[in-house]
Amino acid sequence: MKARVLFGVFGFAFVLLALYVFPPIVLELVVAALCVFATYEVLGSTKLVRNHLELLLAMAVSLGLAVGHFSILPLRLESIMQGLVLVLLFGSFAIELKYHDVMKASQVSWAFFGGLAVPYLLLSLLRIFQMHYHHGSFIVLLPLLAAWGADTCALFSGMLFGKHKLAPVVSPKKTVEGAVGGVVGGAVLVLIAALIMNRTLGLEMPLWSAVVLGAVGAVLGEIGDLSFSVIKRQTGIKDYGHIFPGHGGVLDRFDSVLFVAPFAELLFRVIWQLKIENGEWGIVVSCFAR
Repeated sequence: MKARVLFGVFGFAFVLLALYVFPPIVLELVVAALCVFATYEVLGSTKLVRNHLELLLAMAVSLGLAVGHFSILPLRLESIMQGLVLVLLFGSFAIELKYHDVMKASQVSWAFFGGLAVPYLLLSLLRIFQMHYHHGSFIVLLPLLAAWGADTCALFSGMLFGKHKLAPVVSPKKTVEGAVGGVVGGAVLVLIAALIMNRTLGLEMPLWSAVVLGAVGAVLGEIGDLSFSVIKRQTGIKDYGHIFPGHGGVLDRFDSVLFVAPFAELLFRVIWQLKIENGEWGIVVSCFAR
């Protein structure tokens, strides 16, 4: 418990420094490392991909996708995605043909999930952070609050009122009452954060969207948590890794964020696009440069 608390404090301090003090490349490098670790955890730690060449290929594609998000590089994300899909497709089936007698074809499907889907979802945080004209370094905190804040609210609600099991086989400690408390708590927390940002930053974020992000984010975070718990149970592992003392691996800490961040990114893009089209801002700027 002590290691968990200490790491949480230092981790929070580092996040603040990376967002508001260090140059953007620091955060981008950290998220790139998280992507590679996440790919290894979902494929290697679980043994869902046993072929080492396939695992290395998926990790390389994950790294390539993350590097393609670096703000210092004049690259278009669409072109990078297309190239990486082809690399993973051709490479995976070349490996499958060579090792067809010992390698299951399902490993190719898992490689696509771990090498492309998982990092792309996690990289939603960077894409939000890079919405510079819309205070990306601040609004990126909202999906984290929706995921982790709601999880904390669900924990305490379950401890106080929990009676009915939510998913007794997958996660015996989760309760329906806790999940409801998480949804309510997530909506309230994100709403409060949006109110503060609107007042201090002039963000003009519609309050209904904050409630939607908090409530829907809490539900999606719960689904993400349970989904990756199913993978752990089916593959017989307790934690995805040990990179975070007291917390486990990247996916043990970011499983809910993987589901919440892409929804937050989509919601932000829709909100600001509607504002631009409705002429509510005097200067038409695009946060969708990538």
